[in-house]
Amino acid sequence: MRAVVDTNVLASALIRRQGVAGQVLQHLRDGRFTIIYSVPLLVELVEVLSRPQIQQKYNILSDDITALINLIRLRGELVSPNRQIDACRDPEDNRILEAAVECNADAIVSGDADLLDMREFEAIPILRVAEFLAQF
Repeated sequence: MRAVVDTNVLASALIRRQGVAGQVLQHLRDGRFTIIYSVPLLVELVEVLSRPQIQQKYNILSDDITALINLIRLRGELVSPNRQIDACRDPEDNRILEAAVECNADAIVSGDADLLDMREFEAIPILRVAEFLAQF
């Protein structure tokens, strides 16, 4: 299975490693799916996790961020979307759709209502974390 995983899910997984979102990272570590990513998605993830208020509140270290990025690069597939999409009510979320369409992903995993309300995009299902995990 190949899936684009939204930044909010990856951040939650790092913050609550024993939680439901943390299971996504465990499945990634175990090689049970391939994460699809683009440079803009990685940049967003690093920016979110590097915010001082996030790092202090959740005790996230630079090494934690580096380890997550290395895991994504190890178990992932980098795509460079050629098509610009303007379909989501939150324009920032279009980059997730672009990555998914570029490689014909099997799923998009998100906790973002702007994406989840779409339910699917170009036959690619948009799933909550629990829905994604249920497929394993």
